[in-house]
Amino acid sequence: MFGLNRPWSSNCNNGKGEMLAKLQLDFFVFSQPHLPPNPFLINRLSNLRPQQHHHLNFSKPKSKFATVSAMVKAIRVHEVGGPEVLKWEDVEIGDPKDGEIKVRNKAIGLNFIDIYFRTGVYKAAAVPFIPGMEAVGVVTAVGPGLTGRQIGDIVAYAGNPMGAYAEEQILPADKVVPVPSSIDPIVAASIMLKGMTAQYLLRRSFKVERGHTILVHAAAGGVGSLMCQWANALGAIVIGTVSTEEKAAQAKEDGCHHVIITKHENFVERVTDITSGEGVEVVYDSVGKDTFEGSLACLKFRGYLVSFGQASGAPDPIPLSALAAKSLFLTRPSLMHYTAKRDELLETAGEVFANVANGVLRVRVNHKYPLSQAAQAHSDLENRKTTGSIVLIPDGIDL
Repeated sequence: MFGLNRPWSSNCNNGKGEMLAKLQLDFFVFSQPHLPPNPFLINRLSNLRPQQHHHLNFSKPKSKFATVSAMVKAIRVHEVGGPEVLKWEDVEIGDPKDGEIKVRNKAIGLNFIDIYFRTGVYKAAAVPFIPGMEAVGVVTAVGPGLTGRQIGDIVAYAGNPMGAYAEEQILPADKVVPVPSSIDPIVAASIMLKGMTAQYLLRRSFKVERGHTILVHAAAGGVGSLMCQWANALGAIVIGTVSTEEKAAQAKEDGCHHVIITKHENFVERVTDITSGEGVEVVYDSVGKDTFEGSLACLKFRGYLVSFGQASGAPDPIPLSALAAKSLFLTRPSLMHYTAKRDELLETAGEVFANVANGVLRVRVNHKYPLSQAAQAHSDLENRKTTGSIVLIPDGIDL
């Protein structure tokens, strides 16, 4: 930075010296607005020749920590479709504006919602777009006038805005949360969206309590794994569905009291047997079309079906009379609606990080891919070749 207290050199009346005076004045005025201007600097500027005024830029810097815009690598989608539409490209990020920060990502979480946007199940606001809704990184620039964030802070975000599949991104400062120093960035990136999803599902969409019997579909998945652990710690009886023997072993380790392998068993019949025909208080269904009607059949009177995903496709429409048969409740919640307010976001993320720290949640980052290989990661997730969490690491950072 320019030395404001350093004596001026005798050659300050030449062109370079006058330009330096101008730069020093600009930095002093705009970075130290609470202090009175330096009369000496103002006098020096007033003595500049008129033709030199014409070439000087008097505009205020765009950012307190303005940086030169540079191209970074990112995954972009120009048309919806299969994993092959994920293109590794150069993009320009720019500088943060009011209320924004720039973050250099260290780890990026991959979630099924990324597939929904890639395939067009969910509509992106514009095309092309950069997918991804979960990341952890270091703050590299702060927008003008922003307080509470500093360069070097490690922060995490989950949800909107979309655009995490990039080496760097611009984020609203009120959408990020600080990552405790005890939490590894890769763990944080793998658990922010999934962990906060588990929190609102178990604690707010339907509040699970000791003695409840619950059914969790895809119990060995990223969200399902965390839900089983958390629900078990709350004292619930946990029934989980999985597709393979390997996943069944993981679900049991995560706290499932009863595991149903759907390739070999009918989950409705098994739930009926386990509950002696009574049914469960709540079903958490992220599968969708293939399990929806069966999930309704598993509920007890006044039970809740929480449908929070559609990995197998959108469920078929049902008449209201299907709910009336047992006075059932049906909800299709979204994390964004449960973390819309800043205090809700901080409380939700705080509870997740606390449960990681105290051992309630054991995070399995079973799969790490270079960001440039996001297409392969999507393919593996869609084809049920993965368990636990998947993280994308920007190229050049050790996996």
